[in-house]
Amino acid sequence: MPDSASDIGAIVERTFREESGRVLGALISGLGDFDLAEDALQDTLLTALERWPAEGVPRNPAAWITTVARRKAVDRVRRNRSFDRKLALLQWLETEREVSSDIDLVEDRPFPDERLKLIFTCCHPALALEAQIALTLHTLGGLSTAEIARAFLTSVPTMNQRLTRAKAKIRGAGIPFRLPLAPDIPERLDAVLRVLYLIFNEGYTASGGAEAIRLTRVLVELLAHEADLAENPEALGLLALMVLHDSRRAAA
Repeated sequence: MPDSASDIGAIVERTFREESGRVLGALISGLGDFDLAEDALQDTLLTALERWPAEGVPRNPAAWITTVARRKAVDRVRRNRSFDRKLALLQWLETEREVSSDIDLVEDRPFPDERLKLIFTCCHPALALEAQIALTLHTLGGLSTAEIARAFLTSVPTMNQRLTRAKAKIRGAGIPFRLPLAPDIPERLDAVLRVLYLIFNEGYTASGGAEAIRLTRVLVELLAHEADLAENPEALGLLALMVLHDSRRAAA
């Protein structure tokens, strides 16, 4: 068990990096709102930093964070009287809250993985390529706005505006949080693969190679578990190419 605040902080940070996409996907799927989901997640991470040192790290940190974030979302919706769909959303959240009232039981219950929907939403062709890359790094890669701003050689306020505009466009254009219809999958998948390749090849982060490989592995695994999609040769080929180049770089 971790024995210091720094150990707990490292675990929270690692959990956020590894699980933020899964948690955000689950939250956005029900909330239908990027900002509310992200705000609830941020609140929950602060709670984890406060509680885990005294209570210990949960058996399933991602499940704990998802459950507590749903409760945080309930509180935020109640405080925001102008929030659209407030009553319907509260009904959904309260139902989830009743089901998730016992965190110990929740930790042993699998959550549906909504990351594939999140990948396709972030890489929607209605968004500019730069916005697709930034949103993917933010939501699925778990990078902060400051980290993405450094990657794009711009200021934090500017990058924050770009991310805000991208999420507003998703909301305003009514871009659905779901997998594309079958005829649209090839085109949309091409956009997803292009974004992942650019993250790998253009060095958008100091560990861009490792981050791109991780995200591409997630994509390949999620595609393989979708009955209507199965394994995709283009995604597998991109993953193989990344791993090959990364191994050569490490040996150089």
